Amino acid sequence: MCGIIGIVDDSSVNQSLFDGLTVLQHRGQDSAGIATCINNNLHQKKGKGLVNDIFDVNDMLELQGDMGIGHVRYPTAGSHGTDEAQPFYVNSPYGIALAHNGNLDNSEVLRKELLMNDKRHIHTQSDTEVLLNIFAHQLLKVESPSFKVTDLFKAINGVHDRCSGAYAVVAIIAGYGLVAFRDIHGIRPLILGKKKNSSGYSYIVSSESVALDLLGYETVRDLEPGESIFIDTKGKIHKSVYSKELELTPCIFEYVYFSRPDSIIDGINVQEARMRMGKQLANKILREWADNDIDVIIPIPDTSRTAALEMAIRLNKNYREGLIKNRYIGRTFIMQGQAIRKKSVRYKLNPLVSEFKDKNVLLVDDSIVRGTTSKEIVQMARDSGAKKVYFASASPPIRYQNIYGIDMPSKSDLIAHDKNIDEVCKEIGADKLIYQDLDDLVYAVQAGNQKIKKFETSVFTGEYLTNVNDKYFKDLERKRHST
Repeated sequence: MCGIIGIVDDSSVNQSLFDGLTVLQHRGQDSAGIATCINNNLHQKKGKGLVNDIFDVNDMLELQGDMGIGHVRYPTAGSHGTDEAQPFYVNSPYGIALAHNGNLDNSEVLRKELLMNDKRHIHTQSDTEVLLNIFAHQLLKVESPSFKVTDLFKAINGVHDRCSGAYAVVAIIAGYGLVAFRDIHGIRPLILGKKKNSSGYSYIVSSESVALDLLGYETVRDLEPGESIFIDTKGKIHKSVYSKELELTPCIFEYVYFSRPDSIIDGINVQEARMRMGKQLANKILREWADNDIDVIIPIPDTSRTAALEMAIRLNKNYREGLIKNRYIGRTFIMQGQAIRKKSVRYKLNPLVSEFKDKNVLLVDDSIVRGTTSKEIVQMARDSGAKKVYFASASPPIRYQNIYGIDMPSKSDLIAHDKNIDEVCKEIGADKLIYQDLDDLVYAVQAGNQKIKKFETSVFTGEYLTNVNDKYFKDLERKRHST
């Protein structure tokens, strides 16, 4: 999962891009980058690490321009290192810098097409570079002597024709403007905002609404599936939709884990969705375990706090903060390597013994992926004197890989793959395990925007929106085991 931002203004955008990336940092901690444009010239800085560690005063002085894009990244399978940091750049046509959030599931086919048919060489393993070159080639195919917005939209339609998967994209075209577009299912989020400036309006596109809030922009709307917008250097906005028949199918895991609680995505308030997740999970406990002996409910910080609190209220149980988080340790889900993840759990969380000792504890997490964190925390609770340790997940069992931009591990590394709930419970060492039902999760999210009829839920069901075959998954497994 990555975070993207793009801004067009009548003054320098470097500081706004930097500040916007800092509030999107939760979406990726591996690398970050900014590209700006001034007087038809592109300036770029990117590198490994956190936003605050990459850019210094001299970098900001170099990143001049009244339009620009930014990106924070976490690495996906077979894709890590400085060369993979975004934005990516091509000099023809015009000069384009592009960043994207998501994943192409036909990138290997496209690589061959680019080399054999389009005569373009791809330098990295990043599918962002593939997408950029597809876009650039489609734009070159348009036989116009000068730049036209209609030609730009034709080129993006060509991207949709050739690319399969999930992608939210921001790009700057030197001397012309900023373009943003969303995949035909709307799997990955992209939101448009505006605010008044001295010459009219400044525009922003971002993965999450928190960046708009921080920078003082009002929300205009989320981009539709398959929609493209172009903001020219004069601040005029143009739009086009690939097809009006497309159905918005956003990734439900955005609401479970990735997005900040203060974001609103596709009209759904993330905080309120997580509150409903907690209520639905509590209702399941009341239905199936009404005579429970839970003494205290403790969230596994941070994402599960909202659901855990609502569960405590609904079940009339004590809510306690029993795990203290070290704020300087990153999110374990997006760390590279199982050994690093195992080590980081103990460094990341420290138990308050008084909240566990001689109590029957219900630990609540947003999800269980590998089970590494869950197993460690259950043992922490026992070491702290808990009599019984129960575990609840605000999402259903994750049994399948995500191929749309979330770097889920190999199926064999997913703790719930090919296991029933009792087997997972035994694996993590809990006395009882309660999972959210998928219908209840969908209800909790959908209640925020009932116009959305369907969500991308493949990690729970194994049903994918795009046509992927067994070879794709075998190649994915090979890449993951080689890193």
